Amino acid sequence: MNDAPLIVHLIYRLDFGGLETLLVERINRMPANAYRHAIVCLTDYNPAFARKITRADVTIHALHKQPGQSPGTHVALWRLLRELRPAVLHSYNLSAVEYGPAALLANVPVRINGAHGRDHDDPHGTNRKRNALRRLMVPFYDCCYANSAAMENWNRDVIRVPPHKSRMLANGIDAERFHPRTLDQPVRPQGWPFEPKHVVIGTVGRVQAVKDHATLLHAFALLREQRPELPLRLAIVGDGPLLDSIRAKAAALGLQDAVWLPGARTDVAQILRCLNVFVMSSIAEGTPGSALEAMASGLPVVGTRVGGIPEVVDDGVTGSLVPPADPGAMAAALEQYTALPEVAARHGSAGRERVLRKYSMTAMVAAYQGMYDSLCERKIKTRGAVTSCAE
Repeated sequence: MNDAPLIVHLIYRLDFGGLETLLVERINRMPANAYRHAIVCLTDYNPAFARKITRADVTIHALHKQPGQSPGTHVALWRLLRELRPAVLHSYNLSAVEYGPAALLANVPVRINGAHGRDHDDPHGTNRKRNALRRLMVPFYDCCYANSAAMENWNRDVIRVPPHKSRMLANGIDAERFHPRTLDQPVRPQGWPFEPKHVVIGTVGRVQAVKDHATLLHAFALLREQRPELPLRLAIVGDGPLLDSIRAKAAALGLQDAVWLPGARTDVAQILRCLNVFVMSSIAEGTPGSALEAMASGLPVVGTRVGGIPEVVDDGVTGSLVPPADPGAMAAALEQYTALPEVAARHGSAGRERVLRKYSMTAMVAAYQGMYDSLCERKIKTRGAVTSCAE
């Protein structure tokens, strides 16, 4: 029986997405004798995505929270934490930050909140009500980390997270799974609608407002008008609440035959190897895992100059940065890669080198485990519960 300390990961919903994918990667890769893990979803989870968890001892719990204020969810979480008796509560983003007091009342020794991004309707983190909630919750947490330097600075300057509770934990990428196209590349992904002659621009991520796929569609339409001789195609991979709306917008722009919207996919690494250029049109981001996956796959990245994207994409070296919500600038940036494949190859190669140097999966897992170890050592050892959370 594994008696390692338990970490409860509290998220809004476990489904296909960047934050969720890296959460599962950390769970799968962290030594089983270091920590056990449980995932608590405030709403629910996608069973297909949950199957990505390879550890048999991980439990998933759904609280089925309804929209709006839900005091009963706090009580339900408190009861569950009393039953599970974790050493650590690790909550993610604003949607879960308010549950720090429930964890304190449930006698959870270590409490952590991670800032992995902001919502589409508050991309710059200026909403006073939400920031007041974040500040109110800071005393209930032992660490309030961010996954980009920009978010860490915002945490300190705006949310007033004290230095001893603040840290930055960068995302990591599996560079063995995500690698450039090779001569012996396997057959095209199932359902792939494009031909080898096509120049394919692609993006991967939840189809939601913060990703601003509407701007991407307008940029793609503009690029096709400017360069009609290029066989341009667009792949938008991912599921989300705006998928039907984006499909309708593509049809309204006359792009239905040039745009592929397959929904959520489990073969993203293979799809990336079929792209020529990767693009991110987000209006807010933390450290974008999808951009790192694209860079590891040898693709140049066109991204908006928001959040952690400029920390990942080296403008003019591994890709190009453009203002958010600017279809013209995005079309111009995409044009250099679609019309000049030698530039795309050079920037894509530089991007993979950058991932190997700065964003390894091993380093990410070690950083998170180091955070758990240090906080457990400080909080639990002094209470006499165990010698160390890393035992």
